[in-house]
Amino acid sequence: MSQIKIVATIGPISNNAAALRALSDAGMNVARLNGSHNSLDWHAETIRLIRDTLPETPILLDIPGRKIRTTDLDQEPCFAIGESIVLTTDTNHDGREKVPVNYAHLHQDIKPNAVVYADDGTIRFTVTGVDGQDITCRAETAGTLKSRKGINVPGLTFRTELITDRDRHLIQFARDNEVDFVGISFVESSQHVDAIRALTGGNWPRIVSKVENQAGLDNVDDVVGATDVVMIDRGDLSVETNLENLAIFQKEILGTGRRHGKPVIVATEMLHTMIENPFPTKAEVSDISNTVLDGASATMLSGETAVGAHAVEAVATMRRVSDAALTHLQSQNENVSSRESQTVAQSVGQAISHLCQSLPISKIIAVTISGFAAQVVASYLPRQPIIAVSNDRFAARSFNIIPGTTGLFADIPFSKTSTDHIPACLKLLWHRALIEDDDMILVTALAYPRTGNRMNLIETHVVGDLAQTLGWERH
Repeated sequence: MSQIKIVATIGPISNNAAALRALSDAGMNVARLNGSHNSLDWHAETIRLIRDTLPETPILLDIPGRKIRTTDLDQEPCFAIGESIVLTTDTNHDGREKVPVNYAHLHQDIKPNAVVYADDGTIRFTVTGVDGQDITCRAETAGTLKSRKGINVPGLTFRTELITDRDRHLIQFARDNEVDFVGISFVESSQHVDAIRALTGGNWPRIVSKVENQAGLDNVDDVVGATDVVMIDRGDLSVETNLENLAIFQKEILGTGRRHGKPVIVATEMLHTMIENPFPTKAEVSDISNTVLDGASATMLSGETAVGAHAVEAVATMRRVSDAALTHLQSQNENVSSRESQTVAQSVGQAISHLCQSLPISKIIAVTISGFAAQVVASYLPRQPIIAVSNDRFAARSFNIIPGTTGLFADIPFSKTSTDHIPACLKLLWHRALIEDDDMILVTALAYPRTGNRMNLIETHVVGDLAQTLGWERH
């Protein structure tokens, strides 16, 4: 059972069936596509490939949002410390003399002496002058400014709408292609999330809100409460705020996600050296472990699996390290007698946690339309695998981002006036050999619902006894 989930970015090195199977076998749980790169035709074909190869693997499409980037460059300029480089909002240039960026108002909003970062903060410039659409910068670090690389100006206020026309187009593309999650950059408020949700049609695709600037941090409780999933983009966050507090910010966001019961993905440079090297650094291993110990639901690989020379090894390394850290965390949690409970669902979740420690439970079954029950149970980090059963196909696939959880679609009507659908779901699991006669299972669900996001039912069964009592027969 994959506990902490791994999101792997699919790119030129991995968009073929053999590579996808190898990544999945190594531990990939969610396939990510970066909407800032490649054409929509490429993404559509890759989505079809993933669906054909790994039909139960959810897909996350990251949408550029208001992130500033360089455009596609015919020539990628190299520079030494102290040399000048010209950024421009005139997109007719190609990188030979000036480097165009995709934010049309940058020359109006930026001032001399402003600091500009590029490529997740690995390159730094100081603005020395602004002339029309041209922004002259002095290089404070040596490097190469490449195509489609992110540009950050800490403290910059955007003049554009929360949602760009390209975002709207990509969200519709995600809906048309039945993508499971859309990642939204620079989310700063619940209003931003609500505006995205209006475009997604309510529930699908589910929204992954990326917290990556000061406004997002300031409103993190508001954002986490409104979204479905949170992503900590450490690259942009470190340059939009300050690098020295990055680990503290990460802990705070993870804590907020835990309080709200929302999955949190931690991203950026988790195993960056494995793009070129077959082994991780000790610092990278420690980073993964501490991320899990702090409560991450998922970790993400970007260049490591999109363009890296050791993509499968990177996923396998992430799996081994995160599983080891989670085993340690589970042993610590089992030594804690109680945890503050604020809601009925949390009390039920805590009761399930105690039952799973005191009884020989082998599997937890959450019968849930939205996944809420699975999220609550997973937050207590049980050692037992969770099977989350839904009669919504899209919902079931999205459950695979919840720690320790496998989503399963059941083409069964869920009743509001009886609990007959619960044994029907268990019978389906039995027929598929996902539960066996000698399993002791714990079942949780919401019986007789009037509203969602609640749990009020706990049952334990020995599967063989249940099968005999209800007269189940093997096909």
